[in-house]
Amino acid sequence: MQLLDETCNNDTYCHRGTWYNVHQEFSASCYNANKLQKFLTPNYQHTLALAFAVKDINGNSGILSNVSLGFHIATNYPEDYTTYLLAMEFLSTKDKFIPNYKCNDQRNVVAIIGGPQTKTGLNMATALCNYKFPQITFGSPPLTYNDNSALFVKWMFPDEIHQHKGILSLLLYFGWIWVGMISQFEEDRERFIQKSLSMFLERGICFDFTECIPQMMYGNETAEMVEEADKLYRIIMGSTVIAVILNGDSSNIGTLRMMLAGLDSDDIPKKRKAKVWIMPAQMEFTSILMQRQLPIDFLHGAISFALHSKEIIGFQQFMQTKNPIFEKDNGFIRDFWKDVFECSFSSDISDENAERICTREEKLDTLPNSVFEATMGGLSYSIYNAVYAVAHALRALHASQLKDGQKFDPRRQKHFIQSTWQTMPLSICNEKCPSGSSKVKIEGRLSCCYDCRQCPDGKIADQMDLDDCFPCPEDQYPNKGQDNCLQKPVTYLTFQELLGISLVMIAVSFSVISAAVLGIFIKHQDTPIVKANNRNLTYTLLIALLFSFLCTLLFIGQPDQVKCLLRQTTFCITFSIALSCILGKTTIVVLAFMATKPGSKMRKWVGRRMANTIVLSVFTVQFTICLLWLAISPPFPDSDMHSMVEEIVLECNEGSTTMFYTVLGFMGLLTAVTFTVAFLARNLPDSFNEAKFITFSMLVFCSVWVSFVPTYLSTKGKYVVAVEIFSILASAAGLLGCIFSPKCYIIILRPDLNKKEQLIKK
Repeated sequence: MQLLDETCNNDTYCHRGTWYNVHQEFSASCYNANKLQKFLTPNYQHTLALAFAVKDINGNSGILSNVSLGFHIATNYPEDYTTYLLAMEFLSTKDKFIPNYKCNDQRNVVAIIGGPQTKTGLNMATALCNYKFPQITFGSPPLTYNDNSALFVKWMFPDEIHQHKGILSLLLYFGWIWVGMISQFEEDRERFIQKSLSMFLERGICFDFTECIPQMMYGNETAEMVEEADKLYRIIMGSTVIAVILNGDSSNIGTLRMMLAGLDSDDIPKKRKAKVWIMPAQMEFTSILMQRQLPIDFLHGAISFALHSKEIIGFQQFMQTKNPIFEKDNGFIRDFWKDVFECSFSSDISDENAERICTREEKLDTLPNSVFEATMGGLSYSIYNAVYAVAHALRALHASQLKDGQKFDPRRQKHFIQSTWQTMPLSICNEKCPSGSSKVKIEGRLSCCYDCRQCPDGKIADQMDLDDCFPCPEDQYPNKGQDNCLQKPVTYLTFQELLGISLVMIAVSFSVISAAVLGIFIKHQDTPIVKANNRNLTYTLLIALLFSFLCTLLFIGQPDQVKCLLRQTTFCITFSIALSCILGKTTIVVLAFMATKPGSKMRKWVGRRMANTIVLSVFTVQFTICLLWLAISPPFPDSDMHSMVEEIVLECNEGSTTMFYTVLGFMGLLTAVTFTVAFLARNLPDSFNEAKFITFSMLVFCSVWVSFVPTYLSTKGKYVVAVEIFSILASAAGLLGCIFSPKCYIIILRPDLNKKEQLIKK
């Protein structure tokens, strides 16, 4: 390696001594020695970080012994050709632009540290890769680039896809599904659409717009640039999007700031102008001179991915020593000083009309952060690390320890998110669907745009923006707003409520009446009207009706195992006995008149034995069916959670539905036979016309149970039990009243008709 002792000029910031030249370019700093066109103040801190790192390394003999580093700072415009021009200058003799020809030039450039612009770093790498120039850039690598250039470039930032993944995670975290994107160049926009857009769409993020910032134009093209800027402004501010991704680098901020401050439109609602800007890691927030009076409120609430950085010991003191007083020949510092403090040096004739003269005693720490940040930022820290990376690589090279293919791995960078919001902004296509409703897709619109519809009955949406409503658990029901589930209360027909008390009183009353009628008949058991139609069947019928009334009490109250086992079986058996008694009565009447015919063989069937056989047969069959039912699949206490929306109904599950309907079917068959026989015997002459009364009572009985079926099926909850109790009471009361009220009338009020002569007359 050759030695070089070079005098500094205006566009070179030198460290004197024995050195390797470490070149660094600053994208878009746009400086020349005669006129300041656009001075980006962060670049001053970057140069100080570079100089401090070189000074620190040269002063540390443990890294590079007998070797000193130097550096050369070059600037370039954003245009591609200036980048290639700079690259060719590295390959030429100093002050002679003859690419690939270097003669008597003691400069030995060993590495290039690139600026934050991805495009600039890529162009530099493409131009110099054939010459195997190592390059470290603190920009972000593109998604695709030349494989050869990749061998000689180390990108300090994560690549675009990693930053896009970070932005995606951020959007999902805040629920921002309706967003926009502004890119710096058309190729950035197209690259995003081709490589990253699908990743966002798959996670439900929709873009209302993807536009490019107008490129800076001068002269006659200025009007066209303003027109394009106004068009973009209307697209951004006219959109309902709140979150806007700024896909570019630090130069975007200046253009965007001028556009937002210089353009306005009264026909756009003020609420839409409030945007949340999401920016990549290479973004810096400082103002050029012409922008410092412009407002920066558009940045309030903005989010930027930050690079890891830390305070370097000695850097603040080093920065304070860089003052025009001590470095009078350094034009770079002089121009920086004039820019940030808005003053002129008295020695500058071109600034004789300046209002303020630089005293050279101004302090950097008095400047606002929007002009210059005194603390080391992430980009400056990356430059500091990049210089150390070069130094360690040289040390490894000199020590012959560098193995084939091995690369230095700089310190890893970390991302973090910063936010100052007072209220959470929403970036969505339309208002979120409130709780109690779900999203409905709109035909022809992006998936992020949708309508809302109220949840159907029985379903809820307990969060905003649900894709679909869902039912509550079985033991809960939706509230009125259908946004929450309430616990269902447990209900059943109780003895304490009015309906239960009423049914109990009716049942007890008819039971008392049945017992009273039985007492009357027993007291007058020797009278003709009691003896006329088989007195034992009458007693059995009254007892069966008495138990039929009382069995309804088993249907009231909380169901338990005993009640569930007894209530249906008791009801069916007692009613079967009652019907068999009525069947026995009517059968005896029919057989009696058939036996009176000459030569009839029916006489042997007439009598008490026939009646008892009918009753015992019916009882045996029904009792056997009930026993089988209880043995196979007996009833048990259960909870009905579905028939009532807002209640859990405690009930008795009938167990085997087949056996249950078999019991009811047998009773229905018995009812049909009894009604048929009674109907056939209605006109036969009978003592005190009992056959007609039985026929009428069976008509009432059948009417009650026929009307019971639709009523039972249309009733829900505890009222199902009430309907069955009412049907039992009504049908039993019909039998009691129609059959026994005429006889009680005669026994009590017309005893003159209760005589044998009346029976013979009949």
